[in-house]
Amino acid sequence: MMKNIIAKITIIRSLFLLTLLGSPLQSFADVDGVRVWQSPTHTRLVFDLSKPHQHKIFTLENPYRLVIDLGGNAKFKPDVKKVDLASTLVTGLRTGRQKNKDLRLVFQLRDDISPKSSIFAPNKIYPHHRLVVDLIEKNARSIEPAKTVKTVADQVAHNKRDIIVAIDAGHGGEDPGAVGYRRTKEKTVVLKIAKELARLLKAEPGYKPYLTRTGDYYIPLRERTRKARDANADLFISIHADAFKNSKAHGSSVFVLSERGASSEESRYLAQKENEADLVGGVSLDDKDDHVAMTLLDLSMTATRGSSLAAGKSILGRMGKISRLHKKRVEEAAFMVLKAPDIPALLIETGFISNPGEAKKLATSSYQKKMAREIFKGLTQYFYKEAPEGSYVAWKKNGGKARKVATKKAPAFEKKQAKKKVAKVKRYTIKRGDTLSHIAQRHRVSIADIRRLNGIKKSNSIQVGQKIKLPAS
Repeated sequence: MMKNIIAKITIIRSLFLLTLLGSPLQSFADVDGVRVWQSPTHTRLVFDLSKPHQHKIFTLENPYRLVIDLGGNAKFKPDVKKVDLASTLVTGLRTGRQKNKDLRLVFQLRDDISPKSSIFAPNKIYPHHRLVVDLIEKNARSIEPAKTVKTVADQVAHNKRDIIVAIDAGHGGEDPGAVGYRRTKEKTVVLKIAKELARLLKAEPGYKPYLTRTGDYYIPLRERTRKARDANADLFISIHADAFKNSKAHGSSVFVLSERGASSEESRYLAQKENEADLVGGVSLDDKDDHVAMTLLDLSMTATRGSSLAAGKSILGRMGKISRLHKKRVEEAAFMVLKAPDIPALLIETGFISNPGEAKKLATSSYQKKMAREIFKGLTQYFYKEAPEGSYVAWKKNGGKARKVATKKAPAFEKKQAKKKVAKVKRYTIKRGDTLSHIAQRHRVSIADIRRLNGIKKSNSIQVGQKIKLPAS
C-alpha cells in the first residue's frame, strides 16, 4: 500500500513539473492567421496565435529575407497563396520545418530591414494572442513633414504663410476602431472624411492640410501628435466616429483636453476606449519617458486651451446644421491624442457608429462630404477671426491685397515694414522653472512663433541660461 502511495506521489510530482516546464505536446502555438500592413515608414506583419509562444527572428542577405522560427511542431494554418502582399515591402512568403520540427516562416524582402517584434494579449477586438513584427527599412528615405515658413522674420517678410491644419484620421490598420451597422468600420469612414477635409483645405488659398495617415495603417497615439508638431501645425484635429455601450446614444461632438475630469459619462467612456487604441493597434506602452511627463505639465497653459475651445465652438456650430448634436457645447475628456503642449487640439466625433441610424449616414459618401464641408467651414470661420500673425489669411483680412494695388512700391514698403517689426524682437534668458508655454503666456506671444523664431522643432526642451528671441507681442 505504501509503495502505491509513493508511486502516486511521484507521478503527481512529475506531472506538476511537466506543467511548470511546459509539456512538449502543449507548448506549441499554431498560426491561425496572418496580415500584412504597409505604412509610409514601415511594414507590419501580424500573426494570430492560438496561445503565447516564444519565437526566434533574424534576417539574411542576398537576397534580403526575414526568418521567423516557431518551435514545438507549430502549424501554419492560413493559405500562403491568399496572404495579401501587394504594394508592400514583402515580395514572397514560404513555410517549412527547421530540423524537421520547428515551424519556419521566410519572408522575401525588397530591401534591408531592422525587425522589431512583440507579443500582445487578447482584447475585445482580437480574442487571441498576436505576434506583431515591424519591418523598418534601413535605407528608407525620411518623410518630411509639411513645409512651413521657418522663422517669424520670414513670416513678416512674406506675410502670406499658409495656416497648417494637421488632420488625424483615427485608428487604422490592425485597429478598426468601432464597428457598426453592416460591419461599417470607423477607420474607413474617418479616413474618407479626413481626405475630403484635406481636399477642401488644399483648394482654399492660405491653408495647407497635413494628414497624419493617408492609408489603412496604424499610428501610435503619441506619434500622431508628434507628427503634427513636426509639421508646425497651427491646429490639430483628430476625427472619429465612435461607439457607446448604449446603441441609442447619438449625435456629433467636439472635445478638448480636460484639465480635470470628463464632462459626461459618455466622455469618460469614449476617452478610455480611444486611449486603449495603442493596445489594439499593436503598440508597446513600456517605453514611457520623461517627455510624456513634461507634456502633461505643459497642458496647464491657458492660451492653447482657449484657442482649442474657440475653434471647437466654431466647428460644433457648423456640424449642428447637418446632424444632431450630442451636447450643444464643447465637451472635455482626457484623450491621449490631444496631449500636444503647444498646438490647439480637438477631437471630433462625427457621430455614433453604434447607432444604426447614424451608422447608415456615416457609411455614405454624400454624408461624409457634407460632414467634411461643415468642419471646413467652422475651421475657416475660426481662423478668419483668429488669423495667425504672418499668415495669408491675416494679410487678406487686414486689406493686404488692396494696399498692394494702391502703390507700385508695395514690395519695398512691405520690406521696410518687415524690418521695423523684426527690429522689435526681444531677447530673453531662460530661468529655472521656465517652460515655453509660461514664457509665451507671460509675453503674450504664441509658442509656435517662439519655436519658429528660434528653430525649436522637435522638442520644447530649453535650458537654464539659454538665450532666445521673442517676437513682438
